[in-house]
Amino acid sequence: MTISLRNRRAGAAATATALALASLAALAGTATPASASGRATASGPATAATVSAPASAAALKPASPAASTPPASGDPAAPAALTLPRPTGPYATGRDTLFLTDHERTDPWVPAAGARQLLVSLHYPARPGSGGDPAPYMPEAEARLMLAQRGLDDPEWPGLVAATRAFSRTAARPAPGRFPLVLLSPGFGTPRATLTGLAEELASRGYVVATADHPYESTGTELPDGRLLTCAACDEVDAQPDEAGRRRVLAAVSAGRAADFSFLLDRLTGPRPAWRHAGAIDARRVGMAGHSIGGNAAASTMAADPRVDAGVNMDGTFFDPARGLGGRPFLMLGTDPGHAPGAGDTSWDEGWTRLDGFKRWLTVRDSGHFTFTDTPAIGEQLGIVDPDAPLSAARSTTITRAYVTAFFDRSLRGRPARLLDGPSPAHPEVLFQRH
Repeated sequence: MTISLRNRRAGAAATATALALASLAALAGTATPASASGRATASGPATAATVSAPASAAALKPASPAASTPPASGDPAAPAALTLPRPTGPYATGRDTLFLTDHERTDPWVPAAGARQLLVSLHYPARPGSGGDPAPYMPEAEARLMLAQRGLDDPEWPGLVAATRAFSRTAARPAPGRFPLVLLSPGFGTPRATLTGLAEELASRGYVVATADHPYESTGTELPDGRLLTCAACDEVDAQPDEAGRRRVLAAVSAGRAADFSFLLDRLTGPRPAWRHAGAIDARRVGMAGHSIGGNAAASTMAADPRVDAGVNMDGTFFDPARGLGGRPFLMLGTDPGHAPGAGDTSWDEGWTRLDGFKRWLTVRDSGHFTFTDTPAIGEQLGIVDPDAPLSAARSTTITRAYVTAFFDRSLRGRPARLLDGPSPAHPEVLFQRH
């Protein structure tokens, strides 16, 4: 696989986030624009560099010139508030946030920053009617940098995206019982908030879900003290002289996330848990899913930590090669044709042969690299389309929720999952490649 970017400018004009994401998105037939990233320092917030985007910003593209600017707030066509799809499970959901420090490790991307730190969103089944306001989606500064990376710089959009309405409530009391834990890891250069819809769905179906931001691996991570960390790991990718060097750095990203999640498991399920509602977690049943390089991180984490019982890779290249996982189940869910057997990403063919437990390889017609995140739902409300990924937001959401939930229900709860037995007339877009 060649890591490339359409219309790439020479030198510093093409940033590392673009290279890493383009290498993944290209497998889905999608070009990804150059990003706005910068190296953060321990002394204060990083300054994002403004970078020109190439002509095809297909991850998020205005449907027409008129759609590139939202209507005025007084216009009835203006989106008064963006909203995520409503969770479908029987539980109300709550959300907490943890800021954790791993004093055993130095940050791998900015050693001067000191110990490795994680920001974690915890979604969980909650008692109906408890809790305060709906939890915020993401800080506006994070939204601004994320949109800039995708070539979208309308001044009104960061505020709209940041204010997206989620359904989980802060300070909600947990529902009675103990629930399986699912870890979620976002794509390289992408904030953890973009997996909120999936996290809320799983929580509504009786899972505790921990979604981690990995500092210096996102376009922007806003810390509780207000500092904004940008993508130093992206700069490291960009500094490499060739594809082999970039792949080595991205493999290190995946392996480093495995260490992040092992630490997070210690803090959630150990003798002195960091979360006030840790008693709601059944530590004997743990799964992990991720998008893009987060999907590779699911395999890396399973290989490094036997506590993780099952994993899902949503459209992620195996930069850190998938290995035998001791018979534990694994789902590969990706774009079609980009992640079909023999297509552009040969790491899936190689990874498949090494998986040694229950496994499924599914691809989704008309999908794109960001189909498995909140991007389609938010983008569609803003009048933004991806011509290379015509699958609607409603179908993107339904398919991702259905297959990820079915896999974890089977793997962590021992429930029948007929959806994983073969093609379903309810989901004609989903192709069973090998099973």
